Amino acid sequence: MKKLVIKSLLLLSTCLLSLNSFAAPGANAEGIANSAFEVRPILPGMLVPNTCVEDSQSNSVCTDALFSQKPTVLVVYRGGWCPYCNAQLNRMKKIESALDFLGFQIVAISPDSNKNIAEQQTRERLAYNLLADPELALAKNMGLAFFLDKKTEEKYRDKLGVPFIDIDGDARVALPVPAVYIIDQQGMVHFQYVNPNIDVRLSEDLLYKAASETMKVINETKQKTLNKK
Repeated sequence: MKKLVIKSLLLLSTCLLSLNSFAAPGANAEGIANSAFEVRPILPGMLVPNTCVEDSQSNSVCTDALFSQKPTVLVVYRGGWCPYCNAQLNRMKKIESALDFLGFQIVAISPDSNKNIAEQQTRERLAYNLLADPELALAKNMGLAFFLDKKTEEKYRDKLGVPFIDIDGDARVALPVPAVYIIDQQGMVHFQYVNPNIDVRLSEDLLYKAASETMKVINETKQKTLNKK
């Protein structure tokens, strides 16, 4: 019974707000949706397109190579200037060692600059990996990028790390919808939580349960592959 409840919770969180994934296309030619509620995030069972982002030293880090190292808990966040994001990243410390014991690496990616993520890593005392996606390349490939409405855009124009996208001479502010993904070493998504409400984040308890269940699936798949050889 307990296992059934956990699986039901995982299914609910995976599907939460994913109905928008099948809405009419809201993205323009740049692959950026017109609002946070029109994003079309990639879903469980799909592969993350290989995308190159950067570390704090401006070195290129491509996702195929990154994910091949270990199964990954990927956190996509708005930036170090976002208090909700900082709170989420700090709460991740509670389950960091437990996720490591299961065999996962934690990777957090935002549109912040290399300098900003380096400062954030030190300021927040984060041991896991922070990466920069200043061109929103990964956010767009994962279907998470969106344009702010004009009113909100005015409030964000002075934020460090907020990316500006030039559309026909109009500099628009774009961000990723906050998301958490669990991805295997082949780059396939096993779990997804995407929520356009920026103050609602996935709980650490549910994330750990999802990671634990995912690792069971990954190990079972590996064993079946070995048995076939």
